[in-house]
Amino acid sequence: MNTWSILYDLCMGFGVTLKLFALTLVIALPLGLGFALLSMSKLKPLAYLMKTFIWIIRGTPLLLQCVVVTFIPSVLLKIPNKDFAAAIGTSITDLQFYFVLFAFALNYACYFAVIYEGGIKAIPRGQYEAGQVLGMTKTQIFFRVVLMQMVRRIVSPMSNEVITLVKDTALARALSVIEIIAIAYEKVNKYAVLTPLLYAALFYLAFSGLLTLAFHFIDKKLSYYSV
Repeated sequence: MNTWSILYDLCMGFGVTLKLFALTLVIALPLGLGFALLSMSKLKPLAYLMKTFIWIIRGTPLLLQCVVVTFIPSVLLKIPNKDFAAAIGTSITDLQFYFVLFAFALNYACYFAVIYEGGIKAIPRGQYEAGQVLGMTKTQIFFRVVLMQMVRRIVSPMSNEVITLVKDTALARALSVIEIIAIAYEKVNKYAVLTPLLYAALFYLAFSGLLTLAFHFIDKKLSYYSV
């Protein structure tokens, strides 16, 4: 068993893990804010529809959502996944990654939406009224008065979700996405040792530790916006 070869392969797999993690955040963070604003809409049917959608997504397993997404081409478009991948000019491997990314982004956007909504509702009503007295529009009040105070309030719950996302990326293995856990299992089966899984755990621990430090730093910097 070549330890360096295993570590190299695990690094390649962790690269896929990081790609899934980063792209999920890039999509889910703004999408979650949009979901939160829709769920707080004064148009009651729209708000109820959004709340119901968020409830469904948060109430079902992420793995199930990943599996359901893979059936979209074959069920809705009546096209096998291989043909669909060829039609959009990609490989079936990349297509599986896109399916997983879509499911992850949608799932975490719904969780972020609940956190955003809680942060927005935690802002004292007087903040909005003060902005109106100064002649600010609702949009200006949100971005200039509410937003940073909201961010300060949601750092802790958001950090929990982000670190959970790091671990949830392991679910991508179930849809044949070759990330770090998939490679670790492959090495375990090949060499009949558990060491690759231990190495994979260390990758996760190190990355989660860095994220914890980053959120702690952000929390300290945003303490200025505490009210």
